[in-house]
Amino acid sequence: MTVRILAFFILVSMATLADAGLALVGNENGGTISLIDTARDEVVGEIKTGGKPRGTAIHASRKVAYVSDQPSNALLVIDLEKRAVARKIDLGESPEGVYISPDGRLVAAAVELTNSVVFVDTATDAVAFRVKILGDNPEHAVFSPDGRFVYVSAEEDDKLEVIDVAARKLVAQLKVGTRPRGIAFTPDGAKAYVACERADTVYVLDARQHKILGTIKAGLRSNGLAMHPDGKRLYLTNGGAANVMVIDTVENKVIATIPVGQRPWNMALTRDGAKLYVANGRSDSVSVIDTAKNVRVKDIPVGKTPWGVTIFE
Repeated sequence: MTVRILAFFILVSMATLADAGLALVGNENGGTISLIDTARDEVVGEIKTGGKPRGTAIHASRKVAYVSDQPSNALLVIDLEKRAVARKIDLGESPEGVYISPDGRLVAAAVELTNSVVFVDTATDAVAFRVKILGDNPEHAVFSPDGRFVYVSAEEDDKLEVIDVAARKLVAQLKVGTRPRGIAFTPDGAKAYVACERADTVYVLDARQHKILGTIKAGLRSNGLAMHPDGKRLYLTNGGAANVMVIDTVENKVIATIPVGQRPWNMALTRDGAKLYVANGRSDSVSVIDTAKNVRVKDIPVGKTPWGVTIFE
């Protein structure tokens, strides 16, 4: 094969990566990121990161991903075209959930052992500011749909905390069930939900007034949450029951339960909401759910101990 032909195939491969719908899966105990083609539901590549990759977030440019790494206490900046770690940003000890603001300008990373959320400027890949929370061991730090607030689950203190992003300070703290973890907002930003793992309960919140509205009985060790784009359905992983519950957000009640792999954790939906991808931490797989039929259609083997999924299309 000539150099010119080889270069052509490399360019085609890069274009395919840019155009395809891809799911990124952080394999916490495998030191890798699995890349799943969401059209074929097959692993099409792997990025070696080393360490313990956990939360993943993808910039709107589709060229860069941000991944938290626990051993190096860093946010890894991944070049998606080269499929390699480009640089590292110091966060503090034991970073976990990573989320990008709706305008793409900030990354929020929950840092467990410093009880803080670190905000990184995506234009400079430098830390813009840090906000201390009052609770212990933050796991997720999720932006509201308008980007005004970040909701933080303090899993060792049974608190849901609210950061005003523009003011760069904590503005509310709500007592919820034992060990809060996953957080999701309705698309209009009116309501938020937090899964409390040891309470087997999902709390329903007024996301404008930052008040508790009620609770929904969940399954054993309720954990991850993902909101359907239509805002009418919420998906919940039950880690101890190996299933995903579908919650009607109008009635706030469970309408379906779908078996998946062992220890389902964090998950993500395709842009159109047609498919849900669920990371199964103890099965080393990702379950694919058809959301129209509420059935699991495939299990995709990935790396060791997948922590969560992020999708870009």
